[in-house]
Amino acid sequence: MIPLAALPTINAALNATSAVLLSLGYVAIRRRAVRVHRGCMLGAFVASSIFLVSYVTYHVQVGTTRFPGTGWIRPVYFSILGTHTLLAACIPPLVVTTLALALRGRFARHARLARWTLPSWLYVSVTGVVVYLLLYHPPFGGYAAVRRASRAVPASVASAKPPSTASESPRPGRPAAALASPR
Repeated sequence: MIPLAALPTINAALNATSAVLLSLGYVAIRRRAVRVHRGCMLGAFVASSIFLVSYVTYHVQVGTTRFPGTGWIRPVYFSILGTHTLLAACIPPLVVTTLALALRGRFARHARLARWTLPSWLYVSVTGVVVYLLLYHPPFGGYAAVRRASRAVPASVASAKPPSTASESPRPGRPAAALASPR
């Protein structure tokens, strides 16, 4: 049995897998490699389907996960999450319809719809990974790196005042530390 706590990481891996397969499938069809395209797209469909089951399973049991970030990253996160969520709601019917058209051999209609489905699906897959990183691994989020960096600065350096006169400033070619300790 897979532990519940592992599901967000599995979900991100499934989203990443889907994004890679979608990209490879696009490249394959541009090169007229129809069999490779079909395999990649079916693989992306399977990865996204497993993701959806895993995602629902996790959130039914855990509920909503609150975003811990503050400051400038918060509106960035919610902008990404908002667009991700809106498009994610549209993806299942788009994907199923696009896939059904291909399986029925209606390739002209499939190609027309795929022009909308592919970029939307790819965006949702990539932003799913971004949301995961920002939500569950803050060291990868800019806000956490800024907080860590500010904690790493010693208090003496953070509270130090810049030199106020030319005599207190280090001379060109001589480091400031050399002025502080006589030899």
